[in-house]
Amino acid sequence: MNKKYIFYIIIFLLLNVCFPFKSFSQKNLYAGIEIGSKGIKFSVIDVNNIKKGDYTILSYWTENVGIAKGIAIDGKLANEDMNNAGYVVVGNLKIIRTKFNVPDENIFIVASSGVAMANNTAELKTKIKNLTNKDLDFIDAETEGKMLLKGSIPPTEYNDAIILDIGGGNTKGGFVNTQNQNKFEFFPLKLDYGTITLTEAINKTIVIPSQINDMSVYKEKSFEYAPILRDKIKEMLNAKPMSLRKNEIYLSGGAIWAFATLYYDKNTEDHFVPLEYQDIIDYDAVLKNNFVKYENLAKTSKEAEKVINAYSQRHLISANNILIACLESIPNLKSKKIYFAKEGQIAWLVSYVVDRSKKVKNNF
Repeated sequence: MNKKYIFYIIIFLLLNVCFPFKSFSQKNLYAGIEIGSKGIKFSVIDVNNIKKGDYTILSYWTENVGIAKGIAIDGKLANEDMNNAGYVVVGNLKIIRTKFNVPDENIFIVASSGVAMANNTAELKTKIKNLTNKDLDFIDAETEGKMLLKGSIPPTEYNDAIILDIGGGNTKGGFVNTQNQNKFEFFPLKLDYGTITLTEAINKTIVIPSQINDMSVYKEKSFEYAPILRDKIKEMLNAKPMSLRKNEIYLSGGAIWAFATLYYDKNTEDHFVPLEYQDIIDYDAVLKNNFVKYENLAKTSKEAEKVINAYSQRHLISANNILIACLESIPNLKSKKIYFAKEGQIAWLVSYVVDRSKKVKNNF
Protein backbone atom coordinates (compact mmCIF):
# COMPACT_ATOMS: atom_id res chain seq x y z
CA MET A 1 0.00 0.00 0.00
CA ASN A 2 1.26 3.50 -0.83
CA LYS A 3 2.89 5.18 2.21
CA LYS A 4 0.84 8.31 1.59
CA TYR A 5 -2.42 6.45 2.15
CA ILE A 6 -1.07 4.63 5.22
CA PHE A 7 -0.45 8.13 6.58
CA TYR A 8 -4.13 8.99 6.11
CA ILE A 9 -5.18 5.87 8.04
CA ILE A 10 -2.83 6.82 10.92
CA ILE A 11 -4.18 10.38 10.93
CA PHE A 12 -7.72 9.02 11.02
CA LEU A 13 -6.97 6.81 14.04
CA LEU A 14 -5.10 9.55 15.93
CA LEU A 15 -7.85 12.08 15.36
CA ASN A 16 -10.42 9.60 16.62
CA VAL A 17 -8.46 9.18 19.85
CA CYS A 18 -7.37 12.78 20.41
CA PHE A 19 -10.34 14.66 18.98
CA PRO A 20 -13.54 12.65 19.24
CA PHE A 21 -16.48 14.03 17.27
CA LYS A 22 -17.66 17.15 19.06
CA SER A 23 -21.20 17.66 20.22
CA PHE A 24 -21.06 21.39 19.60
CA SER A 25 -20.90 21.12 15.83
CA GLN A 26 -22.32 24.19 14.15
CA LYS A 27 -25.50 23.65 12.19
CA ASN A 28 -24.73 26.43 9.72
CA LEU A 29 -21.51 24.76 8.53
CA TYR A 30 -21.54 22.50 5.48
CA ALA A 31 -18.82 20.50 3.75
CA GLY A 32 -18.50 18.80 0.40
CA ILE A 33 -16.18 16.10 -0.87
CA GLU A 34 -16.05 15.66 -4.65
CA ILE A 35 -14.29 12.61 -6.06
CA GLY A 36 -13.18 13.70 -9.53
CA SER A 37 -11.31 11.99 -12.33
CA LYS A 38 -8.00 13.72 -11.56
CA GLY A 39 -8.37 14.60 -7.89
CA ILE A 40 -10.55 14.88 -4.80
CA LYS A 41 -11.81 18.34 -3.81
CA PHE A 42 -12.83 19.38 -0.32
CA SER A 43 -14.79 22.50 0.60
CA VAL A 44 -16.25 23.92 3.81
CA ILE A 45 -18.77 26.77 3.81
CA ASP A 46 -20.46 28.80 6.54
CA VAL A 47 -24.05 29.56 5.56
CA ASN A 48 -25.75 32.65 6.96
CA ASN A 49 -28.78 32.80 4.65
CA ILE A 50 -28.76 30.36 1.74
CA LYS A 51 -31.97 31.90 0.40
CA LYS A 52 -30.05 35.10 -0.32
CA GLY A 53 -26.87 33.35 -1.38
CA ASP A 54 -25.14 34.59 1.78
CA TYR A 55 -22.32 32.18 2.67
CA THR A 56 -18.57 32.22 3.30
CA ILE A 57 -16.04 29.73 1.95
CA LEU A 58 -14.02 28.76 5.02
CA SER A 59 -11.67 26.38 3.25
CA TYR A 60 -11.13 24.75 -0.13
CA TRP A 61 -8.38 22.28 -0.98
CA THR A 62 -7.55 19.47 -3.40
CA GLU A 63 -5.78 16.12 -3.11
CA ASN A 64 -4.25 15.01 -6.42
CA VAL A 65 -5.52 11.45 -6.35
CA GLY A 66 -6.42 10.11 -9.79
CA ILE A 67 -9.20 7.55 -9.87
CA ALA A 68 -10.49 7.32 -13.45
CA LYS A 69 -7.45 6.24 -15.46
CA GLY A 70 -8.76 2.67 -15.62
CA ILE A 71 -11.90 3.74 -17.48
CA ALA A 72 -9.95 4.23 -20.72
CA ILE A 73 -8.41 0.76 -20.34
CA ASP A 74 -11.35 -1.50 -19.53
CA GLY A 75 -14.20 0.82 -18.58
CA LYS A 76 -13.65 0.24 -14.87
CA LEU A 77 -12.25 2.06 -11.86
CA ALA A 78 -9.13 0.19 -10.73
CA ASN A 79 -9.47 -1.40 -7.29
CA GLU A 80 -6.21 0.16 -6.08
CA ASP A 81 -7.37 3.61 -7.19
CA MET A 82 -10.66 3.17 -5.35
CA ASN A 83 -8.82 2.08 -2.21
CA ASN A 84 -6.50 5.08 -2.35
CA ALA A 85 -9.41 7.43 -2.91
CA GLY A 86 -11.22 5.87 0.03
CA TYR A 87 -8.28 6.42 2.38
CA VAL A 88 -7.95 10.06 1.30
CA VAL A 89 -11.67 10.65 1.81
CA VAL A 90 -11.56 9.10 5.29
CA GLY A 91 -8.54 11.12 6.43
CA ASN A 92 -9.92 14.43 5.21
CA LEU A 93 -13.41 13.63 6.43
CA LYS A 94 -12.08 13.39 9.97
CA ILE A 95 -10.30 16.74 9.51
CA ILE A 96 -13.58 18.29 8.38
CA ARG A 97 -15.36 16.91 11.44
CA THR A 98 -12.75 17.85 14.02
CA LYS A 99 -11.05 21.00 12.74
CA PHE A 100 -14.19 22.66 11.37
CA ASN A 101 -16.82 20.98 13.59
CA VAL A 102 -19.14 20.34 10.65
CA PRO A 103 -22.17 18.24 11.67
CA ASP A 104 -22.13 14.83 10.06
CA GLU A 105 -25.53 15.35 8.43
CA ASN A 106 -24.14 18.47 6.72
CA ILE A 107 -21.27 16.65 5.00
CA PHE A 108 -21.94 15.41 1.45
CA ILE A 109 -19.84 13.16 -0.77
CA VAL A 110 -20.26 13.06 -4.55
CA ALA A 111 -18.44 11.66 -7.57
CA SER A 112 -18.18 13.64 -10.77
CA SER A 113 -19.77 12.76 -14.10
CA GLY A 114 -16.34 11.67 -15.35
CA VAL A 115 -16.10 9.05 -12.60
CA ALA A 116 -19.74 8.10 -13.17
CA MET A 117 -18.80 6.89 -16.68
CA ALA A 118 -17.23 3.76 -15.17
CA ASN A 119 -19.26 0.54 -15.25
CA ASN A 120 -18.32 -0.50 -11.71
CA THR A 121 -19.41 2.60 -9.79
CA ALA A 122 -21.39 0.39 -7.40
CA GLU A 123 -18.08 -0.87 -6.00
CA LEU A 124 -16.91 2.65 -5.23
CA LYS A 125 -20.26 3.50 -3.69
CA THR A 126 -20.03 0.45 -1.41
CA LYS A 127 -16.42 1.16 -0.48
CA ILE A 128 -17.16 4.76 0.54
CA LYS A 129 -20.21 3.63 2.51
CA ASN A 130 -18.20 1.01 4.39
CA LEU A 131 -15.36 3.43 5.18
CA THR A 132 -17.39 6.51 6.10
CA ASN A 133 -20.94 5.31 6.78
CA LYS A 134 -22.03 7.99 4.32
CA ASP A 135 -23.74 7.70 0.94
CA LEU A 136 -21.92 8.55 -2.27
CA ASP A 137 -23.96 10.34 -4.94
CA PHE A 138 -22.98 10.49 -8.60
CA ILE A 139 -23.51 13.69 -10.60
CA ASP A 140 -24.43 12.93 -14.21
CA ALA A 141 -24.13 15.41 -17.06
CA GLU A 142 -27.90 15.87 -17.28
CA THR A 143 -28.13 17.39 -13.81
CA GLU A 144 -25.12 19.67 -14.24
CA GLY A 145 -27.06 22.66 -15.52
CA LYS A 146 -29.65 22.37 -12.79
CA MET A 147 -27.06 22.15 -10.02
CA LEU A 148 -25.18 25.04 -11.57
CA LEU A 149 -28.25 27.23 -11.29
CA LYS A 150 -29.12 26.10 -7.79
CA GLY A 151 -25.56 26.52 -6.57
CA SER A 152 -24.70 29.77 -8.33
CA ILE A 153 -27.84 31.90 -8.08
CA PRO A 154 -29.51 33.02 -4.83
CA PRO A 155 -32.94 31.32 -4.59
CA THR A 156 -34.58 34.73 -4.18
CA GLU A 157 -33.45 35.51 -7.75
CA TYR A 158 -34.50 32.24 -9.43
CA ASN A 159 -37.59 33.60 -11.16
CA ASP A 160 -35.86 36.44 -12.97
CA ALA A 161 -32.47 34.91 -13.74
CA ILE A 162 -30.64 32.84 -16.32
CA ILE A 163 -27.23 31.23 -15.95
CA LEU A 164 -24.72 30.29 -18.64
CA ASP A 165 -21.47 28.45 -17.97
CA ILE A 166 -18.86 28.59 -20.74
CA GLY A 167 -16.79 25.46 -20.29
CA GLY A 168 -14.09 23.85 -22.37
CA GLY A 169 -16.29 21.40 -24.25
CA ASN A 170 -19.66 23.11 -24.22
CA THR A 171 -21.76 25.91 -22.82
CA LYS A 172 -24.62 24.97 -20.51
CA GLY A 173 -27.01 26.48 -18.05
CA GLY A 174 -30.69 27.22 -17.82
CA PHE A 175 -33.44 29.01 -15.95
CA VAL A 176 -36.57 28.27 -13.94
CA ASN A 177 -40.17 29.35 -14.20
CA THR A 178 -42.88 29.08 -11.58
CA GLN A 179 -45.54 26.60 -12.64
CA ASN A 180 -48.69 25.18 -11.03
CA GLN A 181 -48.94 25.33 -7.23
CA ASN A 182 -45.98 27.72 -7.12
CA LYS A 183 -43.50 24.99 -8.09
CA PHE A 184 -40.25 25.70 -9.93
CA GLU A 185 -39.63 23.99 -13.27
CA PHE A 186 -36.11 23.93 -14.69
CA PHE A 187 -35.43 24.56 -18.37
CA PRO A 188 -31.92 23.54 -19.50
CA LEU A 189 -29.84 25.32 -22.13
CA LYS A 190 -26.93 23.75 -23.98
CA LEU A 191 -24.59 24.81 -26.76
CA ASP A 192 -22.15 22.34 -28.30
CA TYR A 193 -19.38 24.90 -28.36
CA GLY A 194 -17.00 25.70 -25.55
CA THR A 195 -13.61 27.35 -25.32
CA ILE A 196 -11.67 24.32 -26.59
CA THR A 197 -14.20 22.92 -29.07
CA LEU A 198 -14.75 26.27 -30.79
CA THR A 199 -11.00 26.79 -31.09
CA GLU A 200 -10.64 23.33 -32.64
CA ALA A 201 -13.49 24.01 -35.07
CA ILE A 202 -11.83 27.23 -36.23
CA ASN A 203 -8.41 25.57 -36.49
CA LYS A 204 -9.91 23.01 -38.88
CA THR A 205 -10.83 25.79 -41.29
CA ILE A 206 -7.14 26.67 -41.70
CA VAL A 207 -6.19 24.30 -44.53
CA ILE A 208 -2.84 25.73 -45.62
CA PRO A 209 -0.12 24.12 -43.44
CA SER A 210 2.10 27.22 -43.40
CA GLN A 211 -0.78 29.26 -41.91
CA ILE A 212 -1.67 26.94 -39.03
CA ASN A 213 0.38 28.89 -36.47
CA ASP A 214 -0.35 32.31 -37.95
CA MET A 215 -2.39 34.31 -35.42
CA SER A 216 -3.59 36.81 -38.02
CA VAL A 217 -5.04 33.96 -40.08
CA TYR A 218 -6.69 32.49 -36.99
CA LYS A 219 -8.34 35.82 -36.15
CA GLU A 220 -9.59 36.10 -39.74
CA LYS A 221 -11.03 32.57 -39.66
CA SER A 222 -12.55 33.26 -36.24
CA PHE A 223 -14.33 36.30 -37.69
CA GLU A 224 -15.62 34.22 -40.62
CA TYR A 225 -16.89 31.54 -38.22
CA ALA A 226 -18.81 34.06 -36.10
CA PRO A 227 -22.12 33.81 -38.06
CA ILE A 228 -22.22 30.04 -37.49
CA LEU A 229 -21.65 30.56 -33.77
CA ARG A 230 -24.29 33.29 -33.52
CA ASP A 231 -26.86 31.15 -35.34
CA LYS A 232 -26.29 28.25 -32.94
CA ILE A 233 -26.64 30.51 -29.91
CA LYS A 234 -29.79 32.15 -31.23
CA GLU A 235 -31.21 28.69 -31.92
CA MET A 236 -30.48 27.65 -28.32
CA LEU A 237 -32.10 30.73 -26.78
CA ASN A 238 -35.03 31.05 -29.18
CA ALA A 239 -35.99 27.44 -28.52
CA LYS A 240 -36.74 28.56 -24.95
CA PRO A 241 -37.95 32.16 -25.44
CA MET A 242 -38.56 32.71 -21.72
CA SER A 243 -34.77 32.77 -21.35
CA LEU A 244 -34.73 36.07 -23.25
CA ARG A 245 -37.08 37.75 -20.79
CA LYS A 246 -34.96 37.24 -17.69
CA ASN A 247 -33.50 40.44 -16.28
CA GLU A 248 -30.49 38.98 -14.47
CA ILE A 249 -27.76 37.13 -16.34
CA TYR A 250 -25.34 35.04 -14.28
CA LEU A 251 -22.17 33.84 -16.01
CA SER A 252 -19.62 31.28 -14.87
CA GLY A 253 -16.81 29.14 -16.19
CA GLY A 254 -13.20 29.64 -17.16
CA ALA A 255 -14.02 32.16 -19.88
CA ILE A 256 -15.61 34.54 -17.39
CA TRP A 257 -12.90 33.97 -14.80
CA ALA A 258 -10.29 34.85 -17.44
CA PHE A 259 -12.08 38.07 -18.40
CA ALA A 260 -12.66 39.22 -14.82
CA THR A 261 -9.06 38.45 -13.85
CA LEU A 262 -7.31 40.03 -16.82
CA TYR A 263 -9.55 43.04 -17.39
CA TYR A 264 -10.35 44.12 -13.83
CA ASP A 265 -7.03 42.92 -12.39
CA LYS A 266 -8.26 42.84 -8.82
CA ASN A 267 -9.34 40.31 -6.24
CA THR A 268 -12.79 40.60 -4.73
CA GLU A 269 -14.45 38.45 -2.10
CA ASP A 270 -17.91 39.04 -3.57
CA HIS A 271 -19.66 35.89 -4.77
CA PHE A 272 -21.30 37.86 -7.57
CA VAL A 273 -19.20 40.38 -9.49
CA PRO A 274 -21.16 42.92 -11.60
CA LEU A 275 -20.01 43.02 -15.23
CA GLU A 276 -20.42 45.66 -17.93
CA TYR A 277 -20.99 44.65 -21.54
CA GLN A 278 -18.78 47.48 -22.82
CA ASP A 279 -15.93 46.18 -20.66
CA ILE A 280 -16.25 42.80 -22.39
CA ILE A 281 -16.08 44.51 -25.79
CA ASP A 282 -13.00 46.51 -24.75
CA TYR A 283 -11.37 43.34 -23.39
CA ASP A 284 -12.05 41.64 -26.72
CA ALA A 285 -10.14 44.37 -28.55
CA VAL A 286 -7.10 43.86 -26.32
CA LEU A 287 -7.21 40.08 -26.78
CA LYS A 288 -7.13 40.43 -30.54
CA ASN A 289 -4.94 43.49 -31.05
CA ASN A 290 -2.71 43.97 -27.99
CA PHE A 291 -2.39 40.59 -26.28
CA VAL A 292 1.12 41.44 -25.08
CA LYS A 293 -0.56 43.69 -22.50
CA TYR A 294 -1.93 40.64 -20.68
CA GLU A 295 1.29 38.67 -21.16
CA ASN A 296 3.13 41.50 -19.41
CA LEU A 297 0.47 41.65 -16.69
CA ALA A 298 1.10 37.95 -16.01
CA LYS A 299 4.70 38.81 -15.10
CA THR A 300 3.56 40.90 -12.13
CA SER A 301 0.19 39.36 -11.22
CA LYS A 302 -0.05 35.77 -9.99
CA GLU A 303 -3.75 35.60 -10.84
CA ALA A 304 -3.14 36.83 -14.38
CA GLU A 305 -0.31 34.33 -14.67
CA LYS A 306 -2.75 31.52 -13.86
CA VAL A 307 -4.99 32.63 -16.73
CA ILE A 308 -2.16 32.91 -19.26
CA ASN A 309 -0.83 29.50 -18.21
CA ALA A 310 -4.28 27.95 -18.53
CA TYR A 311 -5.37 29.47 -21.84
CA SER A 312 -3.68 30.37 -25.10
CA GLN A 313 -4.56 33.55 -26.96
CA ARG A 314 -6.71 31.49 -29.33
CA HIS A 315 -8.63 29.95 -26.46
CA LEU A 316 -9.28 33.33 -24.88
CA ILE A 317 -10.50 34.76 -28.19
CA SER A 318 -12.86 31.80 -28.67
CA ALA A 319 -14.13 32.05 -25.11
CA ASN A 320 -14.90 35.73 -25.50
CA ASN A 321 -16.51 35.17 -28.90
CA ILE A 322 -18.98 32.82 -27.22
CA LEU A 323 -19.56 35.29 -24.39
CA ILE A 324 -20.20 38.23 -26.71
CA ALA A 325 -22.42 36.20 -29.05
CA CYS A 326 -24.53 35.01 -26.09
CA LEU A 327 -25.00 38.52 -24.74
CA GLU A 328 -25.69 40.01 -28.18
CA SER A 329 -28.47 37.47 -28.68
CA ILE A 330 -30.37 38.71 -25.61
CA PRO A 331 -32.72 41.64 -26.37
CA ASN A 332 -32.74 44.81 -24.26
CA LEU A 333 -29.36 43.92 -22.81
CA LYS A 334 -28.75 47.46 -21.52
CA SER A 335 -31.67 47.11 -19.11
CA LYS A 336 -30.40 43.81 -17.67
CA LYS A 337 -27.88 43.06 -14.93
CA ILE A 338 -24.88 40.85 -15.66
CA TYR A 339 -22.93 39.01 -12.95
CA PHE A 340 -19.92 36.73 -12.75
CA ALA A 341 -20.86 33.88 -10.37
CA LYS A 342 -17.39 33.22 -8.94
CA GLU A 343 -17.93 30.10 -6.90
CA GLY A 344 -18.74 27.64 -9.67
CA GLN A 345 -16.38 25.04 -8.20
CA ILE A 346 -18.64 24.60 -5.18
CA ALA A 347 -21.96 25.05 -7.00
CA TRP A 348 -22.94 21.44 -6.34
CA LEU A 349 -22.42 21.84 -2.57
CA VAL A 350 -24.46 25.04 -2.42
CA SER A 351 -27.12 23.24 -4.48
CA TYR A 352 -27.23 20.46 -1.88
CA VAL A 353 -27.62 23.01 0.91
CA VAL A 354 -30.43 24.75 -0.97
CA ASP A 355 -32.27 21.43 -1.35
CA ARG A 356 -32.02 20.77 2.36
CA SER A 357 -32.82 24.26 3.59
CA LYS A 358 -36.14 24.87 5.32
CA LYS A 359 -35.90 28.49 4.16
CA VAL A 360 -36.30 27.47 0.52
CA LYS A 361 -39.74 25.93 0.22
CA ASN A 362 -39.97 25.21 -3.50
CA ASN A 363 -37.24 23.19 -5.15
CA PHE A 364 -36.96 21.60 -8.56
